[in-house]
Amino acid sequence: MQVTETKNEGLSREFAISVPAADIEDRVTARLEELVGQVNIPGFRPGKVPVKLIRQRYGDAVKGEVLQAAVSETTSKALADRELQPAMQPKIEVTNFEDGKDLEFTIAVDILPVIDPVDFRTIELENLTAAVEDAQIDEALERMAEDFGKTEPIAKARKSKEGDTVVIDFEGFVDGTAFDGGKGEDYHLELGSARFIPGFETQLVGAKAGEHVKVEVTFPEGYGNAELAGKDGVFEVDVKEIREKVKSTIDDEFAKSMGLDGVDTLRKQVKERLQADYGNVSRERLKRQLLDKLDESHEFDAPDGMVDAELDSIWNQFESARKNDELDPEDKDKSDDEIRDEFRTIAQRRVRLGLLLAAVGQRNNIEVSQEELNRALIRQAQNFPGQERQIIETYQKNENLMASLRAPIFEDKVVDFILELAKVTDKSVSIDDLMKDPEEEASTEEKPKTRAKRPAAKKKPASTAKTKSDAKAAPKSKAAPKSKAASKPKAAPKAKAKPKE
Repeated sequence: MQVTETKNEGLSREFAISVPAADIEDRVTARLEELVGQVNIPGFRPGKVPVKLIRQRYGDAVKGEVLQAAVSETTSKALADRELQPAMQPKIEVTNFEDGKDLEFTIAVDILPVIDPVDFRTIELENLTAAVEDAQIDEALERMAEDFGKTEPIAKARKSKEGDTVVIDFEGFVDGTAFDGGKGEDYHLELGSARFIPGFETQLVGAKAGEHVKVEVTFPEGYGNAELAGKDGVFEVDVKEIREKVKSTIDDEFAKSMGLDGVDTLRKQVKERLQADYGNVSRERLKRQLLDKLDESHEFDAPDGMVDAELDSIWNQFESARKNDELDPEDKDKSDDEIRDEFRTIAQRRVRLGLLLAAVGQRNNIEVSQEELNRALIRQAQNFPGQERQIIETYQKNENLMASLRAPIFEDKVVDFILELAKVTDKSVSIDDLMKDPEEEASTEEKPKTRAKRPAAKKKPASTAKTKSDAKAAPKSKAAPKSKAASKPKAAPKAKAKPKE
């Protein structure tokens, strides 16, 4: 085997490799001789088939198999001999594989950079913490009172308004003909809930009980019933009753309805949940601060191929957001070149941080246990009630899906390892300061604005509050887990198939 280095620039390497024709022929002959005892050909006893006949029948297939193995083996050896660790799968181009001639091919590969982590004990961080106050508990209980409220008939006759629930009978027509699924009786519809097709609910705002309303709508393109999609329709609607939502009273009886001893226990649970939510925000802000420090304190190049792959992932999500008209207002007037340059900066940061965290994890034998992975899989499956077994089986059969569960666990374990070494000082702040977007606290010169997700800004955590780090691990390689995209476009609104309960 002859290897000639043809490019050595930064992390990019290219080689021209030649494998002697005699070596290829020896491999082909050896493989054909192995087949003598494996194939059955009529007229010959097992193990007595002439090699010449086997070559006639299987020679082309064997040569293809040998060439593929030779390319793989020599590529691995060429990189190993030079102690090069590829960042991604090398790009291989075979330039000659004619019979009787040397096998010639080229490989182009990005290698992983040499990473020398700083002494993490020199990193100083500030952990923002906020205590739960009675006012926050009261607000949370007030939201619960509204969420668990019931509807009651309005005490005094008036017109309906958004937020009311109207009890209606309705029947829909297209071109004067009633259609299947367009009729309902005693249906309770909350105005403003967007449960019916666009335009339906707004035309019932201002109606009184006992009135008949003719609701004219246009069925959306892509409607669940293809026969109605894009057509104009008319619903004859009788408003039978108007009901308004009445908040529940937060007392011992309410608490007991939720399986608790009383309102004191309920307040305690709410406080614990809020404190956990604030703790999650604190954790994400501390993690973001750490990642910023790590990014600032390490200088090494990121492999172009990995950056390009991450950029493509970010760009695909951006294109999806643009298609669904969900772009940030600030992006709508920017050129694609401007936005792509910004995204490349994000991609480079993510790849670099991913490689750094992977290197720290490898050097310190940080691994994700099977038990941790199983717990993550179960949590994921629980997001799909009734389909848990199917989700678990799907993930177990797909290495990429399992990697998507493993990556954030690995990342958090490495972050925890670094935080144990860093100098972390707790600082008590108000809830508003804790929830403030970090970007609002930094000048544009200090921290360039990106579209990476940040901890929630100006939104106090209720029982469902969640936050995420902006810098997930880098794209998949031998050393680094897979990355998340820079910004997640909002889910496209679902087209209503028909008035539904």
